[in-house]
Amino acid sequence: MIQKKILVILSLFLTCFILAQNQETNHATISDDGVIIRNINHTDSLTQTMLRSPLKASLYSAILPGLGQLYNKKYIKAPIVLGVIGAGIGFIKYYDNRYNKYHKAYLAELSGQKHQFSDVAGISPKVLANAQDSERRNRDYAIVLTSLAYLLNIVDATVDAHLSIFDKDKDLAVRPVIMEDADTWFTNQKIGLSFCLSF
Repeated sequence: MIQKKILVILSLFLTCFILAQNQETNHATISDDGVIIRNINHTDSLTQTMLRSPLKASLYSAILPGLGQLYNKKYIKAPIVLGVIGAGIGFIKYYDNRYNKYHKAYLAELSGQKHQFSDVAGISPKVLANAQDSERRNRDYAIVLTSLAYLLNIVDATVDAHLSIFDKDKDLAVRPVIMEDADTWFTNQKIGLSFCLSF
C-alpha cells in the first residue's frame, strides 16, 4: 500500500517538474518604428553547444539514476548516485525479507503450527509481533530515504543542466588571492576569494 502511494507521489512530482521546464521561444515582433525586436532568450551557436537540456537531464535521471549526471558530464557523481540508490534498494529488500519471515512465524505461532523460531526459548506471539513491526518500520524508512535519494538525483541533474553554461565560461571565475590590509598591526596579508566577472 505504501509503495503505491510513493509511486503516485513520485509520478505527480515528475509530471509537475517536467511541465514546469521553461521552453525557449523564438518570437520576433515589429515595433511602431518598423524595428524588428527579437526574443532576448535567443543564444548564439557557441553558447548553445555548451548548454545542456534540463528536460533531458531530468528524464535520463528518472529512467536510470546517474544517467542524467553522465549527460551533464559529471562523471564522479554518477556512480555515487547509483550506489546510494542501489544500497537503498538492497536495504528495502533485506528488511522486507526479515519482515516476511517474522510475519509468517507470527501467523504460525497464532495457529499453533511449527515455525523456524519454535525451538527458541521465550518466543511468544507478542515477541514475534514486535519483531515484525520493527522490521516493517525499518523497511518503510528505507523506502522513504531511497525515494528521497531518487528525487534528489533528478533535482541534481536538472540543476547541473541549468548551470551548464558556467562550466566553460571564461568571463566568470572564482580564484584564491592574497589581499593586502594596511589596518592590521600583526600582519598585512589575508587570504580570500576573488570573484571576477568580465563583460
